[in-house]
Amino acid sequence: MGAKNLTSVTEFILLGLTSHRKTQLLLFSVFLLIYSLTLVGNLLIIILVLTNSHLHTPMYFFLTHLSGLEVCYVTSTMPQMLAHLLSGNGAISFTRCMLQMYISLFLGCSECFLLGVMAYDRYLAICHPLTYAILMGRWRLLQLASVSWGIPVILTVVNVLCTLCFSFCGPKHVNHFFCELPVVMKLACGDTRVAEAILFVTAMLALLPPLSIILTSYGLILSSVLRMQSTSGRHKAFSTCASHLAVVTMFYGTIISMYMRPQSVSAPDQDKKTAVFYIVITPLLNPIIYTLRNKDIHRAVKKTLRKTDFEQKY
Repeated sequence: MGAKNLTSVTEFILLGLTSHRKTQLLLFSVFLLIYSLTLVGNLLIIILVLTNSHLHTPMYFFLTHLSGLEVCYVTSTMPQMLAHLLSGNGAISFTRCMLQMYISLFLGCSECFLLGVMAYDRYLAICHPLTYAILMGRWRLLQLASVSWGIPVILTVVNVLCTLCFSFCGPKHVNHFFCELPVVMKLACGDTRVAEAILFVTAMLALLPPLSIILTSYGLILSSVLRMQSTSGRHKAFSTCASHLAVVTMFYGTIISMYMRPQSVSAPDQDKKTAVFYIVITPLLNPIIYTLRNKDIHRAVKKTLRKTDFEQKY
């Protein structure tokens, strides 16, 4: 049956986070605010970097990639979730569900690699400042960006081909607020153990190498910080690293618990509650964490505001 792909399901029903109508409307208001703030925060970073020449550095090059990715990531899931919360109807066509599943998977993999690349960039900037400009030349930036976007394409295509080998003949109720591969795969007809094993291996390839780079890079950064003479500089560096690691830990921790855990042991509502962290919260926190104490961004904002005020007067 799997080889013939005799899919009879034409649409899925997303059960969402809750079926209680008042709670749905409350969540709609909360998530609409979060979605708006996420878009504004990430788009502001992109605009500031593009319009301020002193921000044309490797760090902000990767930060614009991350911000652009976050905009696409939340837009691939949250508008539909908001529409379902507002209407109370979670119906989604089979084709849209498949597209959403693979777009979100691709963007999630890309974020894993981008966070690893950004940690490596910070390691070079802090631990090798004299050779940083050479090590992070234009060609190296393009190479790292290509890897961050290219490898996830391959990993996603592998999972696409695996899933399309199965038919979906019912049931059609998805206990989630968007179409996510591990959850949708539970509804496939036939033995999915091989596909689940492939998903596990691709998840390892997407998660463990970048996470190893992040932990190694920040470990070396903290080791270098400990040798600093300045107490204030040491405190600032520790604070910055701690905030970055907090977001990374939340993102990777929830992703790992979703994709590197046997699906048979997951609680019925656990998957969608876990997904809220990396679908909703992390994209909101990333622009805040990476720019909150960033003096370059603060100067860019002031410069842009002064320029806007000048243009309005004259």
